[in-house]
Amino acid sequence: KERIVSMNILSTNSLTKYYGSGPSLVKALDGVTLEIEQGSFTAIVGTSGSGKSTLLHMLGGLDTPTSGSVCVDGQELSSMEPNELAIFRRRKIGFIFQNYNLIPSLSVYDNIVLPVELDGRTVDQLYLNEITDTLGLSDKLNRKPNKLSGGQQQRVAIARALAAKPAIILADEPTGNLDSHTSQEVVGLLKATGRQFHQTIVMITHNDEIAQTADRAIRIEDGRIAESRW
Repeated sequence: KERIVSMNILSTNSLTKYYGSGPSLVKALDGVTLEIEQGSFTAIVGTSGSGKSTLLHMLGGLDTPTSGSVCVDGQELSSMEPNELAIFRRRKIGFIFQNYNLIPSLSVYDNIVLPVELDGRTVDQLYLNEITDTLGLSDKLNRKPNKLSGGQQQRVAIARALAAKPAIILADEPTGNLDSHTSQEVVGLLKATGRQFHQTIVMITHNDEIAQTADRAIRIEDGRIAESRW
């Protein structure tokens, strides 16, 4: 597969996350060192409990490591104050979750623009129109999330993640609640928007078919990288 860029936008060095102590010590991450290129689409695969979600949370600054470091776009996350990290995360990273995390009382449009408004910024309407057109949501902006199918709600979640123009999209099992056809469609859209808006995508999936469509697949086992293939 063609890879144009080689600058690393995400990296970890000897990353660990331990829970408990003594005989009950759990090593959720056990010395993970990796680099992710800007503009690439990386799939992280592994069984339940392998550490893949913990890794994604670390990359996004949602959790702090026991030891080691996480660097995002040249910034070492552990060097930031909590408030500084929250702002950095909001501007630099878009999150997509398996359960959509949409606010039921808000319209589709208000759900999408929420991160931008929380940041006190003005919505770029032309950019937003482009996102909603690409994702097939233009005629659904006034609806409430409960009036949409699962696939449509996941598209709203993708649009919300893209709205703040983040450099990085972190997706945690974004197709976990979707059927096979809708899953392929959602991943296809995610890849298309990633290319279109020059974003780096890191996606957790237990679906090997989806992982094979990525530029790179990283397999996690027992908190360690077991395999990394292009």
